[in-house]
Amino acid sequence: MARCALVAAMAFATALPALAGTLKDVNYRPGAGGDVDVVLSFDEAPAEVQAFTTDNPPRIAIDLPETTNGFAQRRLAVGSGATSAVSTAEANGRTRVVVDLFRPASYETRVEGNDLIVSVAGSAANSTAPALANPADPGKRVPAAVAVSNIDFRRGEDGSGRLILKFSGDGAAPDLRNEDQQVVIDVANASLPETLRKRLDVTDFATPVKTIEPRSRNGGTELVISTVGGYESLAYQTGNEYVVEVAPEASAEQAVDPRATANREPEYTGRPVTFNFQDIPVRTVLQLIAEESGLNIVASDSVSGNVTLRLINVPWDQALDIVLRAKSLDKRKDGNVIWVGPQSELAAYEQAREDARIALEERAELVTEYISINYGNAEDIAKLLTDESKTAQGSTGGSAGGGGNQGERGFLSPRGSVSFDRRTNTLLVVDIPKKIEEIRAMVDLLDRAVDQVLIEARIVIATESFSRELGTRLGFRKDDGDWQTAGSLDSITNYNNTLREAQEEYLEGDQEGLAPVGTWLVGDTGYNVNLPVTSAAGSLAFSVLTGGGILDLELSAMQEEGRGEVISNPRVITSNQQEAVIKQGDEVGYVTLQQSGSGTGNFTVEFKEVVLELRVTPTITQDGRVFLKMNVRKDELTGFTTTPLYSVPNISTREVNTAVLVNNGQTVSIGGVYEFSTREDVNKVPWLGDLPFLGALFRNKNRSNDKAELLIFVTPKILDIADGRR
Repeated sequence: MARCALVAAMAFATALPALAGTLKDVNYRPGAGGDVDVVLSFDEAPAEVQAFTTDNPPRIAIDLPETTNGFAQRRLAVGSGATSAVSTAEANGRTRVVVDLFRPASYETRVEGNDLIVSVAGSAANSTAPALANPADPGKRVPAAVAVSNIDFRRGEDGSGRLILKFSGDGAAPDLRNEDQQVVIDVANASLPETLRKRLDVTDFATPVKTIEPRSRNGGTELVISTVGGYESLAYQTGNEYVVEVAPEASAEQAVDPRATANREPEYTGRPVTFNFQDIPVRTVLQLIAEESGLNIVASDSVSGNVTLRLINVPWDQALDIVLRAKSLDKRKDGNVIWVGPQSELAAYEQAREDARIALEERAELVTEYISINYGNAEDIAKLLTDESKTAQGSTGGSAGGGGNQGERGFLSPRGSVSFDRRTNTLLVVDIPKKIEEIRAMVDLLDRAVDQVLIEARIVIATESFSRELGTRLGFRKDDGDWQTAGSLDSITNYNNTLREAQEEYLEGDQEGLAPVGTWLVGDTGYNVNLPVTSAAGSLAFSVLTGGGILDLELSAMQEEGRGEVISNPRVITSNQQEAVIKQGDEVGYVTLQQSGSGTGNFTVEFKEVVLELRVTPTITQDGRVFLKMNVRKDELTGFTTTPLYSVPNISTREVNTAVLVNNGQTVSIGGVYEFSTREDVNKVPWLGDLPFLGALFRNKNRSNDKAELLIFVTPKILDIADGRR
């Protein structure tokens, strides 16, 4: 912080007495603690001059207008304290004295007779702020007192905090210094109104500045800026406005995204300079900046006027922009030459150059060029060259032998035209030579082979089913003479008929009495419980004969398991950003009835596609990946719905429509459907089927589980064929 204070103190350049006449001699006197007095001797008492300092390299520069250099020795070596040497130079009636320093140091000046003495501090401990001129000396009088009229704070686009002080008039002399996490601004000759003596909390601006506290001190103004984190500060003054910028400390390891800085303010990289001028000619400031930058600055004759400028450790290119903005000037750079002039004058000059260029093009001779197109479409490129590229409307050419369009915008000059020949895929361009070259360069850039993409899809349908069924049939028949019982009336009737026939056959055989039981106790008992398995895989049946009765029982069971897998593997190759479609399947016909106005109908046959289809549009990204916009569909004919007149097909569709970014050669699953269904059916005799254990004889139980899973995988592969570009 001691160094920051030293630099800030050194940066304060005072308004010195100016000299007129001749610089006769330059000498120096070593002092205590490494201090050095540089003595400039003139042939008469000095008048008002201007001085400024630079931080890199450290030096003090004193300009002596209307003064000739009579010092024969151009450079005087000192080598004492912080002072290295003193150099003098004369140009255009002005003499400059430059005190080269080993390190930044503060200084003060005083006039003794015909001598101007510059006292340079030898160390940081001896460094103090440059002494203000003695009020008794008219050439060194402190500027008239002013007042602070406004305090404003803004956030810069680079995250810096910008404090803007406005004064009631010219002549304010702010002094800035850094103290740890504070930036202190002293304006000794500016009063602070009571309305502005309030603390400002600017934390919400998200800058290194936390608070700003203005206060009155010894009749002047002091502002204390409290900061957070690392920061860098700079200040400049133009007229009655003083600006202090507090920016985040730059990090050498911080990566900068060019896209993030595209819209930021210009980045200044020039060597820092410090200027403190009161009402100095603008042309003089431009000359000083030219010497600092090492560039040639050419000022227009209309550049005039004076500027009050106070800049502390500001890059020279930023200082140049500040001066230009303050005087409504602008610049144009060509190599190492910068042309400075009023904004209106530069704009008029550029407009005149553009008008001359257009006039020259209008007088240029038209030439005809035939450009063959290898990979693109001549018609599309012709649209791009004309205004149709903006409107996407209008005719697109004639027959295969040729056609064309003409436009007055796009890439053509007002007199240019373009047509195309479809048969040979050739452009016919008529325009000035410059435009012809531009069009040919554009065609060379656009007419290139594009990479192709192999898209391979895999559609997997896996199914699994399980079912188990248990059933029973139970019948009982009894004939007790007076009553009969069976499972149904038909069974009793059949039994009686069988009994009668058996008795008749028995009697016809010359037998007497009733026929034996084994002869007539046959036939269907008419099941009391008839709940068998539909397609039994196994069954067990038995009958029990009792006196005058029979009991029939049948147990049946079935278990079924199934697994299936269907794999479809469509693949297609297409160019970058071109849609490709591949499908396979059948068309299923069905009959429809169309009613006519007379009340009758006409039967027609229509067809419905049942296909496996892959529809995809690939886009190859700059980093070698593939963006896929795709639709995958798989249809399946599951049956027909029968109507009184005709049957209608039932079609099951599985479809995925998506967009996905995939690495080259990577296989990804773009979608899937998993189905699981469980079903349990019970058919039973009421109440009896609910009995424990025995209830199983009075019910049929069926349980089934079905699983189905659909998975869709896709693999894009880039086929590098664009390397063979013409």
